[in-house]
Amino acid sequence: MVRLSNNIVGILNFVTLLLSIPILAGGIWLSNQGTTDCEKFLEKPAIVLGVFLLLVSLAGLVGACCGVSCLLWLYLVVMFLLILVLFCFTVFAFVITNKGAGEIVSGRGYKEYRLGDYSNWLQKRVDAEGNWAKIRSCIQDSKVCRHLEEKNRTLNEFINDNLSPLQSGCCKPPTACNFTYRSETVWDKPPNFISNNSDCNSWQNDPAILCYDCQSCKAGVLANVKHDWKKVAISNIIFLIILVAMYSLGCCAFKNNREENAYPRWKGYP
Repeated sequence: MVRLSNNIVGILNFVTLLLSIPILAGGIWLSNQGTTDCEKFLEKPAIVLGVFLLLVSLAGLVGACCGVSCLLWLYLVVMFLLILVLFCFTVFAFVITNKGAGEIVSGRGYKEYRLGDYSNWLQKRVDAEGNWAKIRSCIQDSKVCRHLEEKNRTLNEFINDNLSPLQSGCCKPPTACNFTYRSETVWDKPPNFISNNSDCNSWQNDPAILCYDCQSCKAGVLANVKHDWKKVAISNIIFLIILVAMYSLGCCAFKNNREENAYPRWKGYP
């Protein structure tokens, strides 16, 4: 029973070690085979995460099963820092995703999105020129607007559709522009059209342009980010509980190691 916590820590870290291998392999594959900006963007995080999990799992596995206290101590330090960082990130995610929601448009089945409705921190990140260039490229690579155009619907069918935030913000002009509908991604501007709405001026029927540089497109991205981060934050709470349990078991295993390492020094005395 004394070694029970060591065995559990060893098993858990062995499972984590196995999980790190496909993550690391995926990152290496992306670095060699990735062609789009999105794939290249995922390459480094995947490799870093894979190496991190591999090293931490090895430290925990060897430290718990082989009685190497220094490795188990290092494992506990990393676990404590990870719990602290994850807790801070979870709180941060809930705070910055508290603002922002799609606006219902009269007579439309979809919502429209405004960049100013979201937190200033998110706005600055998505509005930065370098960041947006990469995000814009990812949206184009996903062919989200091309898939929308392939449906080939009438205006009435289109306006009653429940479009995704990206489709609503990036693939069509805002409803307030009052452009003439020809297809899902083709809308005609009146001659010599000039508007106070920058998104209306930015819209072009060119498939490579559309509304990709519109504020509504950036807002659509943030609507997706908000939805995804909310799910991540909720998942993090569950993950935090698991990490705290693993950390507690690791502390018990570390205590066992110290007692076992100290035993030979006094076991010969009466």
